[in-house]
Amino acid sequence: MTDPTVSPTGIRALGREALAFLLAATCPGCDEPGTLLCDPCRGRLQASPVDVRTPQGRVVRAALTYEGVAARCIRRMKDDGETLLARPLGTALAVVLPSVAGSAVSMVPVPTSGAAFRRRGYRVPELLIRRAGVRPLRALSAAHARRDQRGLDVSARARNAEGSVRARFQGAGARVILVDDVVTTGATIDEASLVLDRAGFEVVAAVTLAATPLHGRHSAFTSDPSTTRRN
Repeated sequence: MTDPTVSPTGIRALGREALAFLLAATCPGCDEPGTLLCDPCRGRLQASPVDVRTPQGRVVRAALTYEGVAARCIRRMKDDGETLLARPLGTALAVVLPSVAGSAVSMVPVPTSGAAFRRRGYRVPELLIRRAGVRPLRALSAAHARRDQRGLDVSARARNAEGSVRARFQGAGARVILVDDVVTTGATIDEASLVLDRAGFEVVAAVTLAATPLHGRHSAFTSDPSTTRRN
């Protein structure tokens, strides 16, 4: 049904803008022009889950390794505002959600700082959960600004994460899964889990879209051969 508020001229203008956007786009994985994501690179975003451990010993399941095509797509989504990439990335995240989720379990995104939200206009973990086909539960919020975690070692990341999040309400025993976009050392996951525990939530698992290879250098990065890929 045609929208009466949009004229045929307006529709044609929108079509030209969309075409121009597509023609100007390049695949983040291989720089092929005229496409938001080429088929070969899309295929490289199929989930290949790995398990990593945080400094406090919590197991985090990640759908992808943060390298190659996956890393470039995530950076394009986070730094360049290409939110259309959240759909294929959300599809990868969805693979690791059913393996730990139950019918009475909610997905809680790790909160985005106010500065990051104002810069992007969207919250990355929350967007990924939605694109995975699940409604997020915003049980956490950012408590204060913190330094950029990039370049910090394990102990510095842990100190930086302390007090960075707070619970928005009491959990009353609600079972939740903590969800983030990328896990490096796991300090943020540990802090968010502690805050949820203190607020009365039961954190049954933690999952992320990707895990950095940094874990491999700490013997905490292991593939899961029992998990099959989803086509």
